[in-house]
Amino acid sequence: MKTDFVEIFQTIRAALQPYATLGFDNRINSEDTYDLWSNKNVEIEGKKRNEVYFAAVMIHKGHVGFYFMPVYAEPEMKKIFDPALLKLLKGKSCFHIKKLDDTLLSQIEEALANGFKLYKERGWV
Repeated sequence: MKTDFVEIFQTIRAALQPYATLGFDNRINSEDTYDLWSNKNVEIEGKKRNEVYFAAVMIHKGHVGFYFMPVYAEPEMKKIFDPALLKLLKGKSCFHIKKLDDTLLSQIEEALANGFKLYKERGWV
């Protein structure tokens, strides 16, 4: 069980990094923030965009934030989340993580895979 925020951040960042080779670009890769964006011209709900936010991890004062936009883009995704992960969801797309074990990490990795699949199906990546 990891409780050190730097260690939690680094572990989640490692789970995000493979997606940087699957069509996402990394804009911020610092000691406390890592994010992924799709730089593709798409139309979402009638609005043209040249980028789509996918996910990020950031160290905050009281937690590590795991920002996961697929859950915002498709609220139905919540139904596939394990209750342990879902209870960490604060707001529409931010999970507040204070402790990370192998089970929770596995759930985050599964969410990333499902989110990537969703973005791929919609042509966003």
